[in-house]
Amino acid sequence: MALIGTSLIYISLVATFYALVTSLIGVRLGNNKLNLSSRNTVLLLSVFLLAATLILVISFVNNDFGIRYVSEHSSLAMKPIYTWVAFYAGNEGSLLYVVVVFAVMCAIYNMSKSSKSLKGTNIILMSIMAFFVLILSTLANPFVENIFVPEDGRGINPLLTHPGMFFHPPMLMAGLIGTAIPFAIVNGLLITKTNIDQQIDVIRVWVIVIWAILAIGLLLGSWWAYTILGWGGYWAWDPIENVALMPWLTLTGFLHSIMAQKRRGVFRIWNIVLIDIAFCLSLFGIFINRGGPVPSVHSFASSDLGWILLLFMFVAVLFSIITLTLRLKFVKSSNEIESILSREASFIYNNILLLGVTFVTFWGVIYPLISDITQGKTVTVAAPFYNQINGPLLLTLLALMGIGPLLPWRNSSAKTLLMAIRTPAVFSILLTFILIILGITKIYPLVSFFICTFVLVCIIREFISGTIVRFKHGENIIAAFINFISSNRPRYGGYVVHIAIILLAIAVTGSSFYKIQKDIVLSKGEQTEIGDYTVQYIDSSTIKYSDRSELFHDLKVTKNNKSQDIISWQAFYPKQNVTTVRAAIISTLLHDVYIISTETTENEEVVFRMTINPLIWWMWLAGPILILGSLIALWPENTKEQEYL
Repeated sequence: MALIGTSLIYISLVATFYALVTSLIGVRLGNNKLNLSSRNTVLLLSVFLLAATLILVISFVNNDFGIRYVSEHSSLAMKPIYTWVAFYAGNEGSLLYVVVVFAVMCAIYNMSKSSKSLKGTNIILMSIMAFFVLILSTLANPFVENIFVPEDGRGINPLLTHPGMFFHPPMLMAGLIGTAIPFAIVNGLLITKTNIDQQIDVIRVWVIVIWAILAIGLLLGSWWAYTILGWGGYWAWDPIENVALMPWLTLTGFLHSIMAQKRRGVFRIWNIVLIDIAFCLSLFGIFINRGGPVPSVHSFASSDLGWILLLFMFVAVLFSIITLTLRLKFVKSSNEIESILSREASFIYNNILLLGVTFVTFWGVIYPLISDITQGKTVTVAAPFYNQINGPLLLTLLALMGIGPLLPWRNSSAKTLLMAIRTPAVFSILLTFILIILGITKIYPLVSFFICTFVLVCIIREFISGTIVRFKHGENIIAAFINFISSNRPRYGGYVVHIAIILLAIAVTGSSFYKIQKDIVLSKGEQTEIGDYTVQYIDSSTIKYSDRSELFHDLKVTKNNKSQDIISWQAFYPKQNVTTVRAAIISTLLHDVYIISTETTENEEVVFRMTINPLIWWMWLAGPILILGSLIALWPENTKEQEYL
């Protein structure tokens, strides 16, 4: 199996260089046969790499410990269901996953109609592919064989034995490498001097897909951290979290400013720069994840490939600068912003804020590296740094989500804007007074909830007004609502995404400022109070397996004479000397009751950490709504749809 897998990787390397060379010559000579041959080879390349992936998965299923990678990330005791997770649990396997996902994306692109007219794109795609496949075949081959075959493997990292691991890492890895597609399209257009405006929709679709994949991956990562790491939180500004967030923020900016380019022909150069930044930040993220230069709880695939990846990132940066400089006059926008109070101006404000958060986050990631190089000591940048600087920026950005759509294109006036925000402002003020009466008096949460209400009312008002217009034209209320959204799917799909962002903001605000936490030691039968709840420790039990021992603590949680039984779970893996936990969680619309067991004393007393996390449920609801909004935005527009607004 190892020989077959290695052979497939070498064949993939040959196919990659063939596709690259034929694409180069085909574009240079204008030879359509060579261009077609290049595109067909890309399809074959994806098949070869999928076959290599299948071989590695089969090796895991068969416990083929003759393959070093399998023996390092699997064991006889590992549950078969985690085979897929073990496949990308280490450096070599995850790199194969990145390559195969990228190959599939390239194949999908080459099967599209747009690829026939975007002949320069394959040159860049295959150049990127050549780099990764070359590393895979020389420095990170997952099919290297053991000299001595062990009877059993080392086993999978226990922290990865979680349902979220089936989707969180692969989606983030797919999202990061996926930024290469719009990067290649944009720069391919520049190389061949093709009008970028003609391909706006192609670029936009790819960016929405990649953006949504990254967003879902980030949310699933938050869920994983919340349920398995045992600290009761979901986001810690960890370096690996940050490097996935930064490309997402940049793509978010692009999805806003591209609308101005499509409508008004502005921001052409700026949008190219955003795509270039997103791709380079993705390469930086791969470097941080695999190079291991900063400590992280997410560094499962660290290796000695970091500096090679960093060098490739610098090549990408240099290539982007040179290409754009040479084609600057060709892509310069013909129109300009006419007023600071306009829709297109609001997109610039949006982009500045998003890049501001990106820069702060980037600085927090690289500062420990700079400190280590210049001062010989590593300085950890903790969450308070990010919260203090990014918090106000994100709140301002949130407010702009409500104000921006109220502004017309070209120009507006302060009077017109004030009239537009009057109704949402009234609702927000009323809610603020209600919250104060209920005892919420901290300034930051009040401001956050005020802004969230403002934006939500702005969105709901537009949905209602548009639906009423269609209803008055004879459509039933449900058809009127659906057809209204269908009339401008990119815009109103974006509004649905904005609703998801509001829910995230509400959850973050509540859990950050009103969390209640206590550590307490309980014996069997003892109980304690936290918030409005009574928690009683009932009993414990242990189940031993060949690779671990699992400890269960039975708890009874009571509120208003209503009780619920929950279990706090703990597992110890002696081979890895790792302890994992599963929180006992009761989730409601208003808050979570979150309980973990941290240790057991000699007297069989148990140390519990109990937390009341307000509004966490709204964070997990944001995920499906975000997916819905993305699907609406991606749905093909009906050009014959009658416009009422």
